[in-house]
Amino acid sequence: MSDQPIDYTTLEFPPPPPDRPYVAINMVMSADGQTVVEGTERGLGSELDQRLMRELRVHFDVIVNGGGTFRASGTSARLGREDLEQWRVKRGMSRAPIAAVVTRSGNLPAERRFFTDISFEALVYLSDEAPEQVREHLQSLGRPVVSVPSGDEAVAALAHMRDKLGARRVLVEGGAALNGSLLRAGLVDEYFLTLAPRVVGGERSYGAVAWDGPGSRSSLIEMELLSVKHAATGEMFLRYRLT
Repeated sequence: MSDQPIDYTTLEFPPPPPDRPYVAINMVMSADGQTVVEGTERGLGSELDQRLMRELRVHFDVIVNGGGTFRASGTSARLGREDLEQWRVKRGMSRAPIAAVVTRSGNLPAERRFFTDISFEALVYLSDEAPEQVREHLQSLGRPVVSVPSGDEAVAALAHMRDKLGARRVLVEGGAALNGSLLRAGLVDEYFLTLAPRVVGGERSYGAVAWDGPGSRSSLIEMELLSVKHAATGEMFLRYRLT
């Protein structure tokens, strides 16, 4: 299989819905359906997958993760390339998207780049059920903390991104619980998936989407395949639209 040139900076997106930002999910998954190996997604995707992840980010105003992904891998909005930053600047955008994390517990390690790197803006969406001392601790780390209602954290976070940050597009990079809450609420427009030619195995399964209770035929969420690209790395890069 020959390598095909893939450039995510050329992607086009429709306008956002009238009442919320346009939302896309981006995940990498092994051939046996695992999104985690040794506690993180690192190692599943190739250098090409990492490049495309950053190229995809240029189109979005906010990059968001859940608390579990933050603890495992960190949360960042870095693009890592001057040409990608200039791509945004030429289109009237900030040099980097805003990074955001949605958390119920507030258990966010202070040493993560999210708190220490001033090259991008960032904020925390914290459940209103979190203890006040947790909120105060997070505020002391220098990033804004926005209170969101328990059980509706992700939905409220999206509303804040639209109303207060002016976000037109939001990219979700995991984890499974955050993906699941947005999908079940009908708030996802596109789903990008890198299928890696690797088998993880193990005793537990770590899928890309999770919610309380069993899945069923009545809860299936349909998607339309927009594009599929093959690479010499053996990876397949899939783009879906939610129907």
